[in-house]
Amino acid sequence: MPRPAHEPSARARAARPAAPKHRTARERAARSYVRALPIVPVRARGLLIEGADGRRYLDCASGGGALALGHNHPVVLEAIRKVLDSGAPLQVMDVTTPVEDAFVTELLRTLPPGLADHARVRFCGPAEGDAVAAALTLVRTATGRTRVVRCTDAPPPGVPHARTRPPYDLVSVRVSGPGARAPEALFDDPAGEGPPAGLLVEPVDGAGLMTPAPDEWIRGLRRLATARAVPLIADETATGVGRTGAFWAVEHSGITPDVLVLAEATGGSLPLTALVHHADLPVGEPRGGAFRGNQLALAAGAATLAHVRAHRLAEHAAALGARVLARLRELEGRPSGVVGAVRGRGLLIGVETAAPHLAAAIRRACLRRGLIVDIGGPRGDVVRLLPPLTVTEEQATAALDRLADAVTAVEKTHPTDPVPVGTAR
Repeated sequence: MPRPAHEPSARARAARPAAPKHRTARERAARSYVRALPIVPVRARGLLIEGADGRRYLDCASGGGALALGHNHPVVLEAIRKVLDSGAPLQVMDVTTPVEDAFVTELLRTLPPGLADHARVRFCGPAEGDAVAAALTLVRTATGRTRVVRCTDAPPPGVPHARTRPPYDLVSVRVSGPGARAPEALFDDPAGEGPPAGLLVEPVDGAGLMTPAPDEWIRGLRRLATARAVPLIADETATGVGRTGAFWAVEHSGITPDVLVLAEATGGSLPLTALVHHADLPVGEPRGGAFRGNQLALAAGAATLAHVRAHRLAEHAAALGARVLARLRELEGRPSGVVGAVRGRGLLIGVETAAPHLAAAIRRACLRRGLIVDIGGPRGDVVRLLPPLTVTEEQATAALDRLADAVTAVEKTHPTDPVPVGTAR
């Protein structure tokens, strides 16, 4: 009988590295992953992670979505080694280099023609919030206005975007479910200050309930934004690089944004963020941190973009993601009430539970079965599945088997009231 993927072999147990002695004692109390995922990863390849104890896991968290090609993909490692062996400087702020030029060239190949033909690329600091903040500064500079309307189902209305730092004067509105707003309403300003400086839309709210914004809703928003000269920002930090079944999630609706925010998977597993904006947007002198020109991240990012494009991994994510969603929806509305709605697009999938403690229990049960999942949502009640785009049908089936088994185990130990299917809080 074959050994389960999460059970170590005798050879692996003998050769495994020792776990760090001070692993939790030296972590600050606010760090959640070190406690929620009590493993010490020492090796990884593709979907697989091996812990210091020799156990192997299927990683369906993918570094929060940053690993489009999974762990240590050969094309990424080769690109990084090439830069290291060249003797080129590893960090040169925003100075143009052959590595940066290659990244921009590959990036332009992936963009919708309406944006690629008139694009300007600006690199930002390494964190996701740096790119979002730069986008807000850009549209405010271009319009001379301050109010930005954020369209998402991630937090309740009025709660600022988790990826930004104040003061950004963001106004949040819902795009679906109870309290949803029509596109026309987003231009209303109760204070009488006129139209907003920009509209910030997440095609799928990857940090929230994983709700895809309706395509027709986005098309209506694009038409109104154009008519009223309001820049439209597409926040693709969670959705870009093929994750939703299109290279950029806005392509599902067929629209071209004025600004595209790139992060997470853009650096091919290394920190790299950027803005792509229309050349007609008048911008001031760009500002940013010292880490805008990391050559290793640019090389890894270019290799990732090229591989996803050449191997049509977005199409693979669309087809496989549809099958994954169909199977997960078998968990909806079961008598236990543990699982409510299943949402998502492509390989960006969320399983909403009835309460945060149930999502945490499912994550623990998954880990015991050799499966790593993430948790998100405004209440921490959504189990997130973000496998790499290279995941095979066989691997996806194995992951779903373990998740279904984990849900069944939690149903037996955590009975609760049913959550109506399709609930949007």
